[in-house]
Amino acid sequence: MERLINVFGGNGFVGGRFCELNSNVVRNGRLDYIVSKYTSEVLYFISTVDNYNVHTDPYIDIDTNLTTLIRVLESCKNKNITFNFISSWFVYGDVELPAKETANCDPKGFYSITKRTAEQLLMSYCDTFNIKYRILRLGNVVGKSDTKVSKKKNALQYLINEIKENRPINLYDGGDLYRDYIHVDDVAQAINLIIKNGKTNEIYNVANGEKVYLGEALEYVRTKLKSTSEFIPVEIAPFHKIVQTKNMVLDISKIKALGYTPKYGTYNLLDQLL
Repeated sequence: MERLINVFGGNGFVGGRFCELNSNVVRNGRLDYIVSKYTSEVLYFISTVDNYNVHTDPYIDIDTNLTTLIRVLESCKNKNITFNFISSWFVYGDVELPAKETANCDPKGFYSITKRTAEQLLMSYCDTFNIKYRILRLGNVVGKSDTKVSKKKNALQYLINEIKENRPINLYDGGDLYRDYIHVDDVAQAINLIIKNGKTNEIYNVANGEKVYLGEALEYVRTKLKSTSEFIPVEIAPFHKIVQTKNMVLDISKIKALGYTPKYGTYNLLDQLL
């Protein structure tokens, strides 16, 4: 019998797509923090999405990423629950690459720090109350269903949209920086593999394990679209330097061992976005 997965944060980009692709889910409402009595698997997506909230509301990352998490964890006490927590590569900060799950994390920025703190709170709480857990650190997730792309979140898709409109593109360091992109459908595939076959009380990187240079990806897009967008090299903004590491690629040996193979490589991922 297929396990019922209780999803928190199932109306966002990644959580929403996971729920669309899976029928064995029960999705909680925005302010419903109670775990279903019919499930043994919690999948937790609730989170802020970038490091810029400090400029407008310095409490939102703390309230969303930490306080809400504890509310849901309190509902897991005395239940046979495995808590699957969706985290981010942002928790690593500047580490040796490819980043391994065992790396000593040193995150920057309020979002990144609170995500790492959430991981640590989760582990401590689960050890205290004998709850099993898994932590999934996602790479840069992309997909057509992301309707909230911006300079701050999912910059690759934001810039692709700008190229479609033939607008000039300001590129930090001329695009000489790389990320580890993964299609949202591959994230859903990886989550299912980890819930089905992954060990508990473990951390898993979820990405494609490939360096994708931003400049090269956007040049491919510009050529493919026959766009007249001009690429303008610019200095990395001071605040961006404070809160963001320049390059990231993840070691995905652990999910490969579970049978993970991405459906979307770099260029068919870009083609799908186009």
